[in-house]
Amino acid sequence: MQLSNQENEYYNRQLILDNFGLDAQLKLKQARILVVGAGGLGCPVLQYLSAAGIGNIGILDGDVVSISNLHRQILFSINDIGKKKAIVAKEKLIAQNPNISIESFAENITVNNAIELIQQYDIIADCTDNFAARYLINDACVLTKKPFVSAAILKFEGQLSVFNYQTKINYRDVFPEPPTTIQNCAEAGVIGVLCGIIGSMQANEIIKMITNIGDNMEGKLVCYDALSNKIQSYKIKPSTIEIKKLQDNYEFACETKSTQIKEISVQELKNKIEKKDDFQLIDVREIQ
Repeated sequence: MQLSNQENEYYNRQLILDNFGLDAQLKLKQARILVVGAGGLGCPVLQYLSAAGIGNIGILDGDVVSISNLHRQILFSINDIGKKKAIVAKEKLIAQNPNISIESFAENITVNNAIELIQQYDIIADCTDNFAARYLINDACVLTKKPFVSAAILKFEGQLSVFNYQTKINYRDVFPEPPTTIQNCAEAGVIGVLCGIIGSMQANEIIKMITNIGDNMEGKLVCYDALSNKIQSYKIKPSTIEIKKLQDNYEFACETKSTQIKEISVQELKNKIEKKDDFQLIDVREIQ
């Protein structure tokens, strides 16, 4: 496999990079990436992956464009309102880079289609906006032995990690059980530029994984605060959770509008530490 004259010009600034060159570009051309979700995260992920020369991209999203999407989903315009995101995204990305192949799936990920779709691709980009989809993607990737890059955003904060790649660390090692109550972007809001920041980082991880350059984020949960520009990294401790099959239902009762959060007392925490319970403690207090 070689690059055409047009591709050589198109990817010139990547081809001249040290430790990248033609070999890495050909790996991108041969790669197959499925992007689940063409929203706030999916838009920058799709744009940068297609521009980088990923040869085969799948777009899985059953939603339509709405006016409230446009402040952060920069692949779409006013004229796209009411149209299927997966179909519109494919048209615009092919117009930007005609050297690649894109397949659009104008449907949501479900228990019925997850395994069939995911097993066709090399790496999965989890750009969804709800816990039900994230757990489903995780479990399907574990069962099909596919690595995936997962990201999430809310308000002014984003997080990112690589799962099921060179280790067996997966999403359930970070969140063994879905939270009982949590807001989503429609309820709590999100600053538009955060999607571009986290989405670009997500695309970067995928490119590094394909070309085998740099260090990947597997085993680390990277958290970014857009207000302070602080990036913190937390080590993920593998659990003993086994995933043997997909669940019958992933519609968890976590997508609610309640903002109540279960708290424990200092004494309860002290008891857990003394008993050497298996848990992760993340200090989210702000510096005074």
